[in-house]
Amino acid sequence: MPFRIDVEGCLTEPGRDDALTGEDLKAGLETLTPATRKLAEQRAAGSGPEFLQLPERTEDLARAGELAASLAETCDDILILGTGGSSLGAQALYALADSGYGNRLGGPNLHFLDNVDPHSFDDFLAAVDLPRLGVVAVSKSGATAETLCQTMLVLEALLTEVDESRLARQVAVITEPKDSPLKALAERYHLPCLDHDEGVGGRYSVLSVVGLLPALLAGLDAAALRRGAKEVLDRSLGGGAEERGSPQAGAVLSVEYARRAGLTQSVLMPYLDRLGYFGLWFRQLWAESLGKQGRGLTPIRAMGAVDQHSQLQLYLEGPRDKLFTLIRMSEAPEGASIPADLAEDPALDYLAGHSMGDLLDAMARATAETLIRHRRPTRVITLDDLDETVLGGLLMHFMLETVFAAELLQVNPFDQPAVEEGKQLARDYLKKGARESA
Repeated sequence: MPFRIDVEGCLTEPGRDDALTGEDLKAGLETLTPATRKLAEQRAAGSGPEFLQLPERTEDLARAGELAASLAETCDDILILGTGGSSLGAQALYALADSGYGNRLGGPNLHFLDNVDPHSFDDFLAAVDLPRLGVVAVSKSGATAETLCQTMLVLEALLTEVDESRLARQVAVITEPKDSPLKALAERYHLPCLDHDEGVGGRYSVLSVVGLLPALLAGLDAAALRRGAKEVLDRSLGGGAEERGSPQAGAVLSVEYARRAGLTQSVLMPYLDRLGYFGLWFRQLWAESLGKQGRGLTPIRAMGAVDQHSQLQLYLEGPRDKLFTLIRMSEAPEGASIPADLAEDPALDYLAGHSMGDLLDAMARATAETLIRHRRPTRVITLDDLDETVLGGLLMHFMLETVFAAELLQVNPFDQPAVEEGKQLARDYLKKGARESA
């Protein structure tokens, strides 16, 4: 496996009513045996949740790779337009290439505008060289209001600087292969269009072209992302389904702690900045998949070591309503060493001879130990490295964990009926405003 998961900090001795023992976890895993077997059979038959088929695909990467190469040759900056699952997964992947200071792999710099704040949008367009700007518009339905609004405005801006015939070299679309407003725009301007998998919802689409086209644009190894996901998928639906570090175990711990002890909030706290957007991707996945019919578990994205200074007081002495997952490296990350002549003060002796990575590692270990001492259920995910294979595995792990948690909660992890109500109401407001101003 590309990482290790330790759940001992979530388990306790028999006799405490508000905590789970190893036997409790084992019993919970047994209840998920039929669901695990069903998913394995569906995957083998090419049916069931379509995201299970993505790790073994190769044919779609060739077309995405050609498009990525074409856009990268023409453009210095690439704007990814999408919202929710059409953007968050790609941002989680792109963080491997860019820590916020430019693409270190040498490819174009990717930018994500997933909100429709006109101030940010106008500032972005004013800051880039429009003739060297690429655009990828992503909407599964092809009717997402935010993405359509942004796409039409950026097309208008581009046409003030380049000839219409050039748009096909700068703008691409990802949407379902059916009639839609976004598809119509692509056809009008002869824009290249990749098919969005019809059976893969946005929040499960990170390993499809939705996430992998941006990854390829960034210079990442898309095949390795899928290999890491396949490794976790094979293990989780095969011989490792009953391991304590399996996605099934994570689902049991989350749901059973909510039922027994009221721990309805799940805190994901990576100690690597490159996993910051991964935490935001998880937040949508967990919330939108599980929050239904009065049930659900609230996801919280925290960042170590930053939130040790802003949230840890609450975590340790506030309400006992949280389950914690920390992600750290197995060894201290490399980093600059503290200059000896600047650490001569006796008050700094604990830093002398150490690096910034040593400090981050110590903070991660200390936080995990402190949470467990305060009887806050805490699991620790340990990485030997953070590359495409590892990230692909993490993405698949949490998608599976979400599906198994939904099985225990008895909700559908693939729909979002309440969200659709808000989308329709927003359209109604716009139509009403147009009528009143006419």
